[in-house]
Amino acid sequence: MEKKPFVSKEKLDEIIQEFPTPFHLYDEKGIRENARALKEAFAWNPGYKEYFAVKATPNPFLIQILKEYGCGCDCSSFTELMLSGAMGMKGEDIMFSSNDTPAEDFQLADRLGAIINLDDITHIDFLEEAIGHIPETISCRYNPGGVFQITNDIMDNPGDAKYGMTTEQITEAFKILKSKGAKEFGIHAFLASNTVTNEYYPMLAEVLFKTAVKLKEETGVHIKFINLSGGIGIPYRPDQEPNDIRVIGEGVRKVYEKVLVPAEMGDVAIYTELGRFMMGPYGCLVTKAIHEKHTHKEYIGVDACAVNLMRPAMYGAYHHITVMGKENEPCDHKYDVTGSLCENNDKFAIDRMLPKIDMGDVLVIHDTGAHGFSMGYNYNGKLKSAEVLLKEDGTAQLIRRAETPADYFATFDCFEIGKELIAESEKIWK
Repeated sequence: MEKKPFVSKEKLDEIIQEFPTPFHLYDEKGIRENARALKEAFAWNPGYKEYFAVKATPNPFLIQILKEYGCGCDCSSFTELMLSGAMGMKGEDIMFSSNDTPAEDFQLADRLGAIINLDDITHIDFLEEAIGHIPETISCRYNPGGVFQITNDIMDNPGDAKYGMTTEQITEAFKILKSKGAKEFGIHAFLASNTVTNEYYPMLAEVLFKTAVKLKEETGVHIKFINLSGGIGIPYRPDQEPNDIRVIGEGVRKVYEKVLVPAEMGDVAIYTELGRFMMGPYGCLVTKAIHEKHTHKEYIGVDACAVNLMRPAMYGAYHHITVMGKENEPCDHKYDVTGSLCENNDKFAIDRMLPKIDMGDVLVIHDTGAHGFSMGYNYNGKLKSAEVLLKEDGTAQLIRRAETPADYFATFDCFEIGKELIAESEKIWK
């Protein structure tokens, strides 16, 4: 598929006048259209609910948009629970899926009335000790082990993942939880990441639906929901085609009718926990070329760095780059596009063919709407950039301000020396 920015050069130039680069920009229109499509794709299941993976894009302005379409929050930490609670999410609007979980996280999840999804059988006693009881509605995370593959393509290796219980463990866990007062059960599994195929969810669904039937027969529990979690990916590369969520939803429906309905389990609700699919294509990192270097390679230095987008530095992830205003020019220059961190892997692209880049050119780095800003950090004392929402009416709204030197130094409560310098730095920063 052709990669085009969701914002024009003229509009972007206008936004940059108000919000200096670098910043993450999000597309309200695209987010809303996608949320509607997902809701329609699973409308056949009366209990269907999407729990947006907060870890992907923890911005309340964006999550509020999804909330308008009935989405809840998938949380995995104390802070994400706090954010969801502050937004008015409560009870079964929150799914808490964590691992190696501190007691205080379970306590807050219970206080909010969240559905708790246990990662391991040993967490049953830990949870009971932490909150003083076992919730009446509870879920367990399942890991069948081995490899997960579609036709001849291995999608991922669940057997190497730290998450979830074995078949024997989840069976025993359901029996224990039932004996401790649990009445409604859920099953959760995540077997592959960022799949760009319409077959993944239906195949995962068949695995989980058959497991659910077996668990019901062997433990006698009532299974209220099956959570297909995330894993539906996006086409980061131009040669990839996007998933069709309506085809995926129909595929899951067929498996539901084939496996659950004959087992008299036609009341089971389907849940999803999509992050990348919900937000990824509807965000981009906007940055400006500020240096060029001609040594053993050709380098373009931009004012963003891995602090703003870690994925390429962390595991070589591909993010498409558009040089704004030069979309129709030939890609006849080979560049490494770099940030300013004291790390050689601080590169957004390596040996990337792009149009000739001049200083001051604006670059749009695509598909940063999920696991972009949220994975940022403060190495070299770098500060996180702003987040801006391009609204449906064409206006731009600041939805998270850029960090300032004062924010960075505020963590040092006893730091007295240099306050004048910090104040002066603030003036320069502004």
